[in-house]
Amino acid sequence: MKKFRKIKEVADNQSLLLQSLTLFCRDEATRTPDPYVPNVVRYQLRYIPILKNGFEKPDAKVRQKNETGILFTKKFVFLWKKYYLCPTYMEIMQKILTLLMCLLCSLSMKAAHYIVVKAGDAESFLNAIKEANERNKDAKAQRLFILVPNGVYDLGERVLTKITGNQIAIIGESMDGTVVRNAPNIAIEGISKTATLQVRGANTYLQDLTIQNALKYYESGKDGRAVTIHDKGTRTICKNVRMLSHQDTYYTDNEDSQFYLEDSEIHGTVDFICGASDVYFNHCTIVTEYRTATGEGRNVIAAPRTSHTPWGYIFESCTIYNNKSSFHYARGWKETPHCIFLNTTLMTPEKLLSTRFEPRGMRTIQSDFKEYHTMDKDGNDITPKSNVITFYIGEEKNTVETILTAEEAKKYTLKNIFPNWRPEKITQKLYLQAETLKRKVLK
Repeated sequence: MKKFRKIKEVADNQSLLLQSLTLFCRDEATRTPDPYVPNVVRYQLRYIPILKNGFEKPDAKVRQKNETGILFTKKFVFLWKKYYLCPTYMEIMQKILTLLMCLLCSLSMKAAHYIVVKAGDAESFLNAIKEANERNKDAKAQRLFILVPNGVYDLGERVLTKITGNQIAIIGESMDGTVVRNAPNIAIEGISKTATLQVRGANTYLQDLTIQNALKYYESGKDGRAVTIHDKGTRTICKNVRMLSHQDTYYTDNEDSQFYLEDSEIHGTVDFICGASDVYFNHCTIVTEYRTATGEGRNVIAAPRTSHTPWGYIFESCTIYNNKSSFHYARGWKETPHCIFLNTTLMTPEKLLSTRFEPRGMRTIQSDFKEYHTMDKDGNDITPKSNVITFYIGEEKNTVETILTAEEAKKYTLKNIFPNWRPEKITQKLYLQAETLKRKVLK
């Protein structure tokens, strides 16, 4: 009988692997008995068995000689532990599939590219982004993960830390514990000047982070524009990302792009979600902060400037918290802004101003602002049957109904909004991969 040697596969969950199939294969020097199988095939198939024509029962004589039991196919030999002396075909297949899943997981982990940031070290964080930008210049670069342990990464007055590479994923250990912050000088206040992070690459993925722009808003006078994420990139995804600022917190600055946010949280006062592109906010939390230090004044959540894309801002199943100041859903910035609120939960519905959307636009009255099935914290539908608004700038006016019917609301699906992109599926895949990496590297 020829030599066999045991192959031990490395997997994250070793106990699962040890409970699964124990597989023995030929020694590397042993050749397959079939002379018609090419050498390269024989070499490869020593480790990956292929089932042909099912399994045959062990020969009675062999069974008596070998306590472990030998199970023959026409081409391959498998050795099983005593308690698998006569396994059924389905049992065998289940064990093989379990082993292959462990193997694939192991190979996936080996193939993952990642950079680990030193905990709480802002310079290490910046160096990691710089390295990732260099490594992932190519549009088809492999996904590269930057793993950021819990800690505060204080960038000081530094602004516009650029993410220019493609397929870069910045993964924090936790949304509450991993904080990246800057505090720009009030003198450079401005929507295009103050951002904590500026995304310019394609397919950037952010997860489990708090990004804070700590500009001294209440000391900045009538303005105080302080951006956390200034996104000029393509198809950025945010999962479990908290953005803390006041005015212009999240700025989508690409006229022809698509962005997706899931289970994220955005804080602010005035126009704190603003810009262009088609953006889908899926189950996000929106928090309106004090408009002034005393809470007086009014807030506006969104200020879209939709131009080249058809959908604009879509808020699906989001929850709005209000600390004190009253608020509007949105106002038009310029171009032909679109902003739709679907299945929204208002924790303090009495703070929503009577027109719900701001009637006076900044530079446009062509506003496509709608809502459907708005609820209170107990799930009661509090949507008005009708809400006709006259949007205006000076003498120009545009009167429209802002309440969607159930039939009209049906068109605002992810498949319709992103016909050639499946961000929710990409998010699910990257989230699982990131969690596996965190368990392996950060723990």
